[in-house]
Amino acid sequence: MPRGVLFALLTATAAHAQEAPGRVPAPGPVTDAPYAPQPILPGGIVVTLYAPGSPDLKADRIREAETYNMANGVPGRIQSIVNIHNPSIEVHPVDPAINTGAAIIVVPGGGHRTLNVGSEGADVVPYLYNYGVSAVILRNRLRNDGYVAEVDAVHDALQAIRLTRARAAEWKIDPQKIGIMGFSAGAELAAATVVFFAEFDEKRRGLADPLDKVSARPDFVVLLYPGPTPFARGATPKIPRNVPPSFIASPGSGDRVHALWADEYFAAMLKLGAPNLEMHIYGNGVHGGGFKDRDGIPFGTWHERFVEWFRDLGFLGKPGVETKAERDVAAFVSQPPLP
Repeated sequence: MPRGVLFALLTATAAHAQEAPGRVPAPGPVTDAPYAPQPILPGGIVVTLYAPGSPDLKADRIREAETYNMANGVPGRIQSIVNIHNPSIEVHPVDPAINTGAAIIVVPGGGHRTLNVGSEGADVVPYLYNYGVSAVILRNRLRNDGYVAEVDAVHDALQAIRLTRARAAEWKIDPQKIGIMGFSAGAELAAATVVFFAEFDEKRRGLADPLDKVSARPDFVVLLYPGPTPFARGATPKIPRNVPPSFIASPGSGDRVHALWADEYFAAMLKLGAPNLEMHIYGNGVHGGGFKDRDGIPFGTWHERFVEWFRDLGFLGKPGVETKAERDVAAFVSQPPLP
């Protein structure tokens, strides 16, 4: 049968079918109670970051429902979410048979205007699953919804680390193998957790907070084409001596501004002498896209380089076993600062 005839026949058959897509994710209803975030992927365990009535939340907006922006022509795929007033994490544990105990809090980008939970959130879950790594998607508050990204959203990222660590035993996670992976604006938040975790812990201590004794320190950080880090615009914040290892990747001249922000972060960590620091600035590529193939250019393999780094530091070993990263941080803390 000629190709054109076959195509016309298939098109006509499809036009008559009119089947509706099943189980399309939808926001939860608006009720008199605080909004209950819904999972964006099957099996997701959703937990809000703060208790109802927390001073971290806006009481006048806590009942508003999130808004889902669906992908064009792909039924059931959420591209982004806005109107987030009850921030949360969505946990996706792995099969016990392959579980490494490692967990990664995934922070999507979106310029603090939207949260790109499709390409920089949901797509990460199955990739990590195959390596025995639990994924935890963060839904943080946004500047476009009236929040201060450098404060509210950073606090959400730090609280996500604490909450994941506090419930690690329940989710079969090793509390010493919890890190954070951010994309663009999400990487801006992830980078801030590396610098400000100790300050955050200190300020929370003694408050009416059930997590006040749980550390917000990430055990590793992954920054993909990051937004402005704490070292942008000549800033020189104090870096904690027990700074976790960092993996950074970005296009170069095709995404110049984000590459410069990546380089500022790398230079500050390198000057300190922080162990297990790795960065890849690719010659070809543009901003965004998460895990997509990118037509075979090297930037499309950044996640393979990440897995190599992750494995080398011991995070893909058995749960409960001390990692190389943990040993190297301890050794670094015991050494005198570099001149």
